[in-house]
Amino acid sequence: MPLPFPAVEEPDDAARELGRKLFAGETQFVKGVVAMDGLPPADRIEVCFAGRSNVGKSSLINALTGTKNLARASNTPGRTQEINYFTLGEKGFLVDLPGYGYANAPLPVVEKWQRLLKQYLSGRQTLRRAFVLIDARHGVKKVDEDIMSLLDSAAVTFQTVLTKIDKVRKSDLEKSLRITREALAKHPAAYPELVLTSSEKGDGIATLRSIIAGID
Repeated sequence: MPLPFPAVEEPDDAARELGRKLFAGETQFVKGVVAMDGLPPADRIEVCFAGRSNVGKSSLINALTGTKNLARASNTPGRTQEINYFTLGEKGFLVDLPGYGYANAPLPVVEKWQRLLKQYLSGRQTLRRAFVLIDARHGVKKVDEDIMSLLDSAAVTFQTVLTKIDKVRKSDLEKSLRITREALAKHPAAYPELVLTSSEKGDGIATLRSIIAGID
């Protein structure tokens, strides 16, 4: 019986090259948005990255774009308080969403971030795919499932990306994958393949680039 939500296969040479070309040019910061009326014109496709605070989202974006400090990585969870837009070649926008699930930010700030996050995910017509990042050390948590349910209701396809796979033993990774697959089975908007990544080691980066390059 096929494994549900298998890891995506390595891209072939043609797909790998498309991904390389897409991210070979300079990726520029466009703007940070704190309210829906500040979003750029919806005149090109968008892909977004969402994840719990400290999941490694900034590091992954930096690895994809080959830029050390494009997305600011921080040891302080919850630092990203805006929807940050970056150019994705001439194809569209790469969107870095505020981290969620943080415990140390003031409650009114958390509520504002969460409200903006939900408005964006449910109301951006040019959003083609959301990449939901899951820390391979922990698997899916309730806050992740809440975002997945929101994406279900908004009919936005989301693909799960496991981060930091270099930080876990093989047995722990298998446990995390099992937890993640069981959670994804409940969500109709879940894309049927997982991406396993390590920003530090470069695992899965070419694969994720090729996936993004293939989205229309």
